[in-house]
This record gives sequence, C-alpha cells and structure tokens, in this order.
Amino acid sequence: MKKLILSIALSLCAVALFAQEETIDAKANGILQSLSKKTKAYKSIKADFNITMYGKDKKVTETQKGKLIVKGGKYKLEVKNQVVISDSTTMWTYLKDANEVQINNVDHTDKGTISPTNIFTIYEKGFKSHFDKEETVNGVTTEHIDLYPKHPEKEKYHTLKLTIDKTKNQITGIQVLMKDGTTVEYTIDTFSADTDLLDATFKFNTKDYPGIDVEDLRE
Repeated sequence: MKKLILSIALSLCAVALFAQEETIDAKANGILQSLSKKTKAYKSIKADFNITMYGKDKKVTETQKGKLIVKGGKYKLEVKNQVVISDSTTMWTYLKDANEVQINNVDHTDKGTISPTNIFTIYEKGFKSHFDKEETVNGVTTEHIDLYPKHPEKEKYHTLKLTIDKTKNQITGIQVLMKDGTTVEYTIDTFSADTDLLDATFKFNTKDYPGIDVEDLRE
C-alpha cells in the first residue's frame, strides 16, 4: 500500500455509461477551465494534506499526512518515512528509516501519470468529465466533478473525484477509486501560492545526512 501511495503521488477512479461518450460535460468543463486558468497563474504552490486509504469494505486502513511544494517542474514531497525531491531533471527518494537515498532520472515520456507537478491540473488532459453535484456544508459551497480516463486499460484507477471550493476556485480534495475496489483520498488542509522558493529547496544534499547510503540508479 505504501508503494501505491507514492506511485499515485509521483506518477500522486464503476465507470458509468456516459463516460464512454465523446462529449464533455459542459458545466464540468467550464469549472475546470476556470480552475486551470487560476492554477497555471501560480508561480509556486505549497500544500499540507491528509491521505486516507480505504479497503474494499470502505473501512479506513491507513492515514498519513503529507507536505508538497511545487514550482514549475520542480517539487518536494514529504510523506510518512519518505521525502521525494526533483529539480525536473533528477529525482531523489530519501528513505528515512534506512537512511538511504535513491537517485533516478526524471521520466518525461509518461505525460499521463499523476505526479506532484500535475496533481492540481491532472484533469486537463486524458479525461472525460461529469459534473456530479454542488453542496454547501458549514457555509462552504463545493462543486464535485468526476473524471474518467479516456484509456482506462492503461490505469490502475477508474475514476478521479474532485472537490472544488467554489468561492476560492481551488481543489480541496481528490479521491482515487482503484480498480481493485480500494480508494485513496487526498484532503488539502492548507494551501498557499506564489511563495518565494530557493532553487536549493529542490536539491538533495547528501552532506546533510551522515552515513547515508546512496543508490545511484541513473543510466
């Protein structure tokens, strides 16, 4: 399950009949276009989030907290016992318990993978969209949109369910419905944009980790 979380975080959902149609839900499309325009204007994004995993019986199997910083194609992702940093060319995966870092080249060929750099804009390509509902809870109005991959045979999930704060025009939650019946839910706790970030934020310095084991897997 831990590998699944990281895969969704780096790569981070029963398809209805209408999802097979070539038309796009006009209301959903309008909301997503507005959301995309605002999100793309950000120079950087910082977010704290919760990850909740549900088994096939819909019971919670695990919870985690995470932190994400994104600037263009660069990012720093922190989840339980792992830190993943990328400067858009190189990716470092630090395993805290083992004091080990794995170094890989960033794969720019797979444009459809859910990753930290597109988690807030993943809906832009490769999906059919459907407006589900609008609801107001405790004074906060949210819009709910379901996304279905156009090529579901290539994915481990069959639906993405987005929750969007209507007033802020901002994603507050994403549910990933897996084909095996499990669900991974991301809830955004705090969100800030356009923070000044040093380039060093997106580099891993082995000198800061005495005795670290370095596994360079780049070709």
